[in-house]
Amino acid sequence: MQRRALRLLKTLDEADAVLTISLVDDAEMQRLNREYRGKDRPTDVLAFAMREGRRVAGDEAQLGDVAISLATAARQATDRRIALADEVTTLLVHGVLHLLGYDHERSPVEARRMFRKQRELLQSVGSAPARKRGH
Repeated sequence: MQRRALRLLKTLDEADAVLTISLVDDAEMQRLNREYRGKDRPTDVLAFAMREGRRVAGDEAQLGDVAISLATAARQATDRRIALADEVTTLLVHGVLHLLGYDHERSPVEARRMFRKQRELLQSVGSAPARKRGH
């Protein structure tokens, strides 16, 4: 995962940014989701941005934190018939896009934009798209 994360940041021109990735269980994810989003259930990924907007060139800054529920990722990987590593990578890319300001909940147009970018990034980091194989 570290290799894919580094490749992702480099692809996004964020190679010098600091990104924290936490793999948590469903109980911790539910706690985070309740505390920060007011939703009392686990989710697959949460992103916590540490900066506002784009950074200035040469500014090494904390990009943010991405929390991934490994248990939820494992269930989703099984449901989608993909490798767990590919599902975790998909969640990482999704979380990092949120850190960069993408928001699929804002509008259908923004959702299309975000998921298009997510597919492009997954290809660039060498991960299979998070869907059933063979489709």
